[in-house]
Order: sequence, then C-alpha cells, then structure tokens
Amino acid sequence: QVQLEESGGGLVQAGGSLRLSCAASGRTFSSYYMGWFRQAPGKEREFVATISRSGGNTDYTDSVKGRFTISRDNAKNTVYLQMNSLKPEDTAVYVCAAGYMGSSAPRSQSAYKYWGQGTQVTVSS
Repeated sequence: QVQLEESGGGLVQAGGSLRLSCAASGRTFSSYYMGWFRQAPGKEREFVATISRSGGNTDYTDSVKGRFTISRDNAKNTVYLQMNSLKPEDTAVYVCAAGYMGSSAPRSQSAYKYWGQGTQVTVSS
C-alpha cells in the first residue's frame, strides 16, 4: 500500500513556474514507477509525465516537452514536477500516481495502482 500526497500547486501568471511535489509513504518507493496526470474542468484526465524506478527513463506528453521536468528523490520518497513557461491551458488538477506492474515508465493510466488526491494549478493569462 502506498499513500501519495501532492503539494505545490497554486495560482501563477502565464510564463511563470511552479514545482509540484508528491510525497509517498512506505519504504518501497524505489520499487514504483511514478507518473503525473492532470484533469482540466470538463475534460478527461490525461497523462503528463512519467519516470522509471531509478529515474533513468522519463517520458512526457508532447504539449509539455521542453517546459516540464519530472524527477525523483528515492531517499526522500518524493517525485517532483518542475513546470516552466506555464500556459493557461496547463490549468488543471495535477495528480501523481504510482505503479509497479507495467513497463519502466508507462503512459497508460491503467498501469498505475495508487493515486493521490491532486493539487490545483491555475495559470492566468
């Protein structure tokens, strides 16, 4: 069982930056690949970024490539999402997730077993 808690969301102007954190409980954090997803009002939840257990592999949805960076600190049981050059269309609830059954850094939501509650990110124009 893994419990996930996100933090770091807030209101920022377009072009600004935020860093999201996701703290995981338990002693086996390094056994899980981790992902960030987001859900905007009226839209389905979508993949944002994923990172492998060691942090050696990462993957991003096209719309955030070059602007967002996912990283992890296994000693601190934490995964991060650095978001730069934010746009109004990045406004959403950002949720982190953990999984262990799939490939090293999957995009599919079905590959993730544990989910956090989410943190709101609002980007004003």
